[in-house]
Amino acid sequence: MKFVQIIDFETERLDEMEQVLEEAAKRFAGRPGGPTQRMLLKDRDNPRRYLALIEFDSYEEAMRNSDDPETSRMAERLGALCIGERVYTNCDLVGERELA
Repeated sequence: MKFVQIIDFETERLDEMEQVLEEAAKRFAGRPGGPTQRMLLKDRDNPRRYLALIEFDSYEEAMRNSDDPETSRMAERLGALCIGERVYTNCDLVGERELA
C-alpha cells in the first residue's frame, strides 16, 4: 500500500530549501526505496506556511528512508530553514483517481 507523509512547516527561505532538496535528489538518484513523488502546497492565507506531500511505495520503504543517515542530515538542514517546528502526518493512501 502506498504511503504519504505530510510535512506542515513555515519558512521564509523556500528557495534555499528547494536547493537542499535538489542536491538530495541528485545524491539519491537511482537508489531504491526513496520517495516516488513530492508535491508542495502553499497556504494562500499564510504565505509562510507550506505542506509537503511525500509519497513512497510503502510505509516500510518510508521508514527505511527515514532511518538513512543521509536523510537525517538533509532533514536537519531543512529544519534549520524553518520557522518553528514541523508537523508530520503519516497516511496510508487508500484511494487515488484522476478527475479530469
